[in-house]
Amino acid sequence: MNNDDLSSYKKKYGIYRHHAWAGGILLSVLFAIRYLISDIPDIILLPLIFILVLYILIALFFTYKYRAGLSAEEKVVTQVPSSEKVKIQRINAEVEKQRLKLEKKKAKAKAKAKKKNG
Repeated sequence: MNNDDLSSYKKKYGIYRHHAWAGGILLSVLFAIRYLISDIPDIILLPLIFILVLYILIALFFTYKYRAGLSAEEKVVTQVPSSEKVKIQRINAEVEKQRLKLEKKKAKAKAKAKKKNG
């Protein structure tokens, strides 16, 4: 299995794991509501419980199906530039900085001369 498949499996595994947990929590909340409010008829609660259990089982099935995604490694692509390239980039940046300073000075001098003459 190639790394792209493992990457997509990892995403799907995370989604289905989330749904399994969410279903479990919803089922717990439903049982807590049933315990607190005992007047709710079973004709309403039993289909809800059945649906939530089915939802959890489907999510667990797909979690199991996509468990291979857990072995996918995160790709961190970091390319460290060589020291020569870094030096060249620093020199170029410094030259550009100096050029911009000189242009700014020239523009100020022209504006000052124009103001003085005109």
